[in-house]
Parts: sequence; C-alpha cells; structure tokens
Amino acid sequence: MSYEVNGNTLETNPNGYLENIDEWSEDVANVIAEEEGVTMSDKHWDVVNFLRDEYVNNSSNQPNDRNIVKAMAKKWDEKINSKDIYTLFPKQPSKQAGKIAGLPESRRKGGY
Repeated sequence: MSYEVNGNTLETNPNGYLENIDEWSEDVANVIAEEEGVTMSDKHWDVVNFLRDEYVNNSSNQPNDRNIVKAMAKKWDEKINSKDIYTLFPKQPSKQAGKIAGLPESRRKGGY
C-alpha cells in the first residue's frame, strides 16, 4: 500500500502506516484521514499534534487512549471521556490517530 500526496508516492506497511515518519506533513495527514473516513477538525488536529509531539520529543512515546483522554481534557479545559475521543477516531484513537500522525504502527492493545 502507498499514498499519493502532491505527486509523491509514500510507502507504507501493509496496514497503511508510513514507513518514513519524516515524509509526514499536514497534507499527508489529510490524505490518510480521508482514507480512514475521518474529517479533520481542530480537535482532531489537537490529538494528532499531541501524538506527534510525544513521539518526537518524548523518546518515541505512543500514548494509549487513557493518556490521550487526560491530555485532551487538560488542553480543551473540559471533562471528557474515552467516548469523546472514539467519536473523533472510531477505529481506536491511539492507533487511528497515530496512523494519521504518521507514527509507526503500535503493537500494544491500547485502551485503559
């Protein structure tokens, strides 16, 4: 599988995760999101940017769904739960948002 973005072919693993994190851009994220059936909003971008920041700046950390909920509740200054995050990324937030963020495929189960 691969993605075509701005005339470039980006290679992925068999599950659609980018092979090279350095090829990621917002244009790439939008293409992956469309493929995933996700329409990006500001809240989607908050999650994607949080995951990228954690991976790039925190020793390749890939937060699970519970940590995403905690971080977004703080960022959005509102009480949220996992259902709110699953509404944004219905195919398991940590994995689907991670794919859109251009991160390597996580092998853990995620969740709480």
